Formats: sequence, C-alpha cells, structure tokens
Amino acid sequence: MDFNYLGYTEDRKIVKGTISASSEEIAGQILAHSGYRVLSLKPVTAFMPSWEKLFPFISRIRPEAIIMFSRQLALLLESGIDIVTSLELLQVQTSSRNLKRVLGEVISDLRRGNRLSIALSKHPKSFPKIYIQSLAAGEQSGGLETVLRQAADYMERGVTTAKGVKNALRYPVFVGIVAVVVIALIVTFVLPAFTNLYTSLGAELPLLTRILMAAVNWLRSRGLYLLAGVGSAGFIAFAYIKTPRGKYGWDRLALRLPLLGRVIHLNELARCCRSMSLLFRAGLPLPEIMSLVTESSNNRVMKAAFADIRQDILKGEGLSRPMAKSQLFLPMMVQMVRVGEETGNLDVTLLSVAQSYETEAEDRTRALVGLIQPAMTIIIGLIVAFIALSLVSAIYSIYGQLS
Repeated sequence: MDFNYLGYTEDRKIVKGTISASSEEIAGQILAHSGYRVLSLKPVTAFMPSWEKLFPFISRIRPEAIIMFSRQLALLLESGIDIVTSLELLQVQTSSRNLKRVLGEVISDLRRGNRLSIALSKHPKSFPKIYIQSLAAGEQSGGLETVLRQAADYMERGVTTAKGVKNALRYPVFVGIVAVVVIALIVTFVLPAFTNLYTSLGAELPLLTRILMAAVNWLRSRGLYLLAGVGSAGFIAFAYIKTPRGKYGWDRLALRLPLLGRVIHLNELARCCRSMSLLFRAGLPLPEIMSLVTESSNNRVMKAAFADIRQDILKGEGLSRPMAKSQLFLPMMVQMVRVGEETGNLDVTLLSVAQSYETEAEDRTRALVGLIQPAMTIIIGLIVAFIALSLVSAIYSIYGQLS
C-alpha cells in the first residue's frame, strides 16, 4: 500500500511525500528509523491502477543489479562522495533501464529532503522490506556504507541459492521434456502406421500390442475430456491454495514432503537466520526484527511460528526460549541462539547457523537431484521398452501368421 506522510526532521525541517509499505504500522516504522517525526500518515486512494501494478514484471529490477548497485554505492560513499552525486554516477553507468528509471525518481526524492530508505520504499517490488529497513537503521546510526555491503551479501546469497536449485533441476527437466516429445511422436505417427499395416494384412495382434493400442485409442477419443478434467482440478486446487486456509495447508504439506520437505525447511530456517543477522547488525530491536522476518516469510506455517515468537519476545522471554517451544526450530539452532544470547554475539551466531543450514540444504538438493536422474531414466526406459516390445511382438506375430 502507498501512504502519504507529513512530518519533520530533528532540525525541524518539514518533509512530506509518499511511502510504500504493507501496513500503516510498517510505514511508520520506516519513517521513524529514517529520523522523521510523523505528523500525518494516510493511505493513498488510487482510482486507476498504474502500469507497474498491472504488469509488475515490466518494472522489476533484477536482484543482481541491486546487488551491484549496493556495493558500488557503498564504495562511492566511502570515497567521500555525497549520496546524490553517487546516485547520479550510478544512474549514468547502469545498463538496467528499470534501475536507471528508479534512480532518477530516488534522486528527485532526495533533493526534496527525503532519505534514501524512504525513496527506495516507494519501489517495494524491486527492493525487499528487509533491505529498506536495514538501510533506514544504517542511516540512523551513521553506518550506511556497512549496511549496504551487508545487504548486498544477504541478497547475493539468496540469488546463489536460487540459481543452484535451477541449475540442479535443469538436466532432469530437459530429459523429461525430450522423453515426452519422443513418446508422443511414436504414439502419434509410428503406432497408427503399424495399426493400418496389421489391419490390411488381417493379422491378429498379440495381447501386449492390443493393450497399447487400446490405451492410445482411449487417449485419442477421451483425451480432451481427460485434459479438461485435469485442468479443472488444477484450477480448483490453485484457487483453493490462494485462500489463507489453502495456503497454510499447502505450506504445511510442503514441509512434510519426503526428502524435499527437509530442503524447504532448511532453506526457510537459513533465510530467517540470515535476515535476522543482517537486521541485528543494522541495529534494529528484536521485536521489530521478528516483525520483518514474519512479514517476509513465504511459508504460512513458518510465518505463524515467527509471529508466536514475537509475542513471547514482547513478554520478555528472549529469543531462544520461544524457539524451543516449536518443533519447527531445530535443536542445534535453538542451542546456538541461546549461546549467542549469553555471549552477546547473536548476529554472528545467526549468520553461522544460516551458513550451516545453507550448506546442508545444498548437499541435500544435490543428493535429491542425484536420485531424480536415475529414477527418470528407469521410468522413461520402461515406457520406451513397453512400446518397443509391443511393436516387436506384433512384427513377429505377423511374420509367424504369414509363414
């Protein structure tokens, strides 16, 4: 949502503008961390949707571009160049059209007296809330350059993990597509030719071939109905998953899947720990950190667990004790968090836990892909062998009958 705000800075300078946030509370937190005293905060009423809302993929900036932008901006600021000039230099040299456009708007906002975090918050599709909040805390503490580097490292790890999963699944998906195409060609062109030959010769087909032909004929005559039924079931399931109850059930099922569920669980825990470590180093308080972690989680089951932890934190129970109440948080993670609380190095401890779980998730992903590849080979081989055996047995049957 977009909110119009009116406020003033510590030196009594009036500021106003628009900020994007998921709720009025989050918008107020972003403004407060940017050093603004809010006088008025009202949601914007839009009569017509913008092109950005209709087609969000058009204006979205690639994470790789944001990572490079963050590191280059940190380098320029460390060199003593003011932030507006730094952004102007980055706007000129970037090859991303969307980033160039966004930087132009950010520069305009900065010249009107807004801070960087406020200007970036107007583009929530490109800049995650955790990124914006950490920058707001860095502006408040005077360590913006350090926070920019840490945020870049945080985003880079997420991109690396996503690329690793995609690369691991690329070969199995390619093999599966090729197999489906080859089998479809055999069923569509080769089998009808054999059928016509057998019919013209008046030969009796063997049982295996009759089963195959019956299956092919059924698919031809009932294929559209089958496709419509599968499509309808898929649409109903998709619509149900979009509901809060359906989304929660789907996410719970995802965490319980054999083999894959463990990978999903580890990735969620790693993302949580890395996010918390980033926000701790930026200087945010623990309740606010848990609010951001809860909001950024894509899994409803984990989101509910994070929300419960936040409520316990507000009661003064710390972090490790609420985590220990839920089976979603593994014993090693709870113990490490407890040690981090006792030593005062919770940010370092959480980062170590994140790295450990990321490594384990990567190892399990590679092992899972290693199981998928031979399983696909066996299944495809059995299908092709069944078709080939049906054709060969038919040929020998015709040869025997003609002899």
